[in-house]
Amino acid sequence: MAVTMPSVPTSSNVLSPNRTPNRTPVQQNIASVVLGNTHIKPWYPSFYPEGLVGGRKTEKLYVCQWCFRYTDDVMKYSAHCKVCPLKDEAPPGDLIYENDDYIIHHIDGEEHKLYAQNLSLLSKLFLDNKSVFFDVSTFLYYPLILKTSAHPYGQVVGFFSKEKMSWDNNNVACILIFPPWQKRGLGQILIAASYELGRREKRFGGPERPLSELGRKGYISYWSGEVYRCLVASPLERELTVKDISDETYILQEDVVAALREMDVLEKDEVETDGAETEAVEAEGSVTSAQETRKAANTVVVLNKRKLRAWAASNRVSAEPIIDVDAFVEDESDEEEEESEEEE
Repeated sequence: MAVTMPSVPTSSNVLSPNRTPNRTPVQQNIASVVLGNTHIKPWYPSFYPEGLVGGRKTEKLYVCQWCFRYTDDVMKYSAHCKVCPLKDEAPPGDLIYENDDYIIHHIDGEEHKLYAQNLSLLSKLFLDNKSVFFDVSTFLYYPLILKTSAHPYGQVVGFFSKEKMSWDNNNVACILIFPPWQKRGLGQILIAASYELGRREKRFGGPERPLSELGRKGYISYWSGEVYRCLVASPLERELTVKDISDETYILQEDVVAALREMDVLEKDEVETDGAETEAVEAEGSVTSAQETRKAANTVVVLNKRKLRAWAASNRVSAEPIIDVDAFVEDESDEEEEESEEEE
């Protein structure tokens, strides 16, 4: 299986999807968050109003689990929860994905400013160098709603956002699963959804850089899984390039390279090593220097199929896709446009 593999530098850091404002808090300003019946210890400070956190550390911040409005007064919190408009209703926005376990909505920050701001303020408590735009009108939000018997529609357990117009073609600005629901693979669902939306828009992209260590870990896991699924789905006799894998997965070529290196399933120079099953992969690519010059490089590498299978087994990676692309809800206007194009 031949692959053109560009030798490009990879980033080890992750950036906040939302720009850093001039005022950056350096110490935690909230000791504990009460989200519904869940108590969560914040990891970082957030930009809540000065009247709430200014000059002191708020011991408890009460946040509505449905609309994310907040207060430090338990009586006001209790009263709000009894009459919250979203107590028995779906979150704002349009349904774009649904399966048996969860739902994803599409929210325009301009149309639902208060909801988007409150969601962003809460998320900042669990994001380090990420911060929020108070002008949320330039962002789209995609909350992940986990179906539960405690609510007729479900509980928002995380989200990702992206700029309406990204000059860098980023498909994610901010992404987070709230701590009580982490380590369940839900972050991978959001990442997969962001790439599928990019595919439908016919736009290559990736997360805003640089990535945090946690962000890099999550994305490397996703990229590696997608590269694995692409490789095992390809005929054995087919020669693949990194561009082929990128075109198939909508993952940027440099991220495909980062995944292959992380997976450690390539062998250089030798086509066969210790009798291991291998396939030759020819790699040719470019290196970008500090002066933005490019220089071609040719390297012969080998994809070790035994290593590939062992990697999938040890990381519990399935050949099945993370999300069901058929579970996306088509926009009626898009369907009408496609029908009119077919008629023409």
